[in-house]
Amino acid sequence: MRWLRGLLVADTTIIVSTIFFGLISLVVSFFDSTGRKQAWLAHVWAKSLLAGSGLHVTVEGLEHIDPSASYVYVSNHTSYMDTPVVLANLSSQFRFLAKSGLFKIPLLGTHLSSAGHISVPLGDPRAAVKTMQRAAEVIQQKKISLLIFPEGGRTEDGVLQSFKEGAAYIAIRAGVPIVPMVLIGAREALPYGAGVVLSANVTLRILKPIETAHLALKDRGTVTEHLRQLILNELEPKSEAQALRASKISSATQIF
Repeated sequence: MRWLRGLLVADTTIIVSTIFFGLISLVVSFFDSTGRKQAWLAHVWAKSLLAGSGLHVTVEGLEHIDPSASYVYVSNHTSYMDTPVVLANLSSQFRFLAKSGLFKIPLLGTHLSSAGHISVPLGDPRAAVKTMQRAAEVIQQKKISLLIFPEGGRTEDGVLQSFKEGAAYIAIRAGVPIVPMVLIGAREALPYGAGVVLSANVTLRILKPIETAHLALKDRGTVTEHLRQLILNELEPKSEAQALRASKISSATQIF
């Protein structure tokens, strides 16, 4: 029954809602040079997807962030439903880094481009550096936030992969805090390679921001590993000894 509901209701909702809001976003793009109205439409679109898909999201840690401030949000990535979950539950204006292939999809690609989301070139390190520099400039100039999945893509088995340094690079260069986030349960709704969205309980856990104003670009590797460890600690059940060890590591990390 859960699978049948997903096929008939959730998948249909996703298709219809994406076409509907994609067309509206296309029209709005002619009158909205800032991308802010399109970002709001994406927020509503995401809410419609969660409602139609039967995803019940619990958000923890909203008190850690100021909706009017700029951040670089980083999160683990296990499902295509990760982005709608974040879009629907963070009220601040933010954009995200997306694979260049997504910009070629009809309606979705048009929205991504006109709303100010940033295309990430694959296999070209020099172009990637320019993209990160531009992303930092966009954060500073437009006073927005940025969402990045530092694993570089969805994990097939749910195991947290190594993190790329782009998020730390952008945050340090822009001088804004990094906000680690943990998504739990989205993979149960839409696992890697699945075509049907199933109802599920999802948790979006927002951890305390990490200030970067005092850091230099050479610190990005240390910051990146620290971010991964923070998220990993939330994903893995911890024994009392592990929790104590994690606390000591956090206390000893003076750079943060």
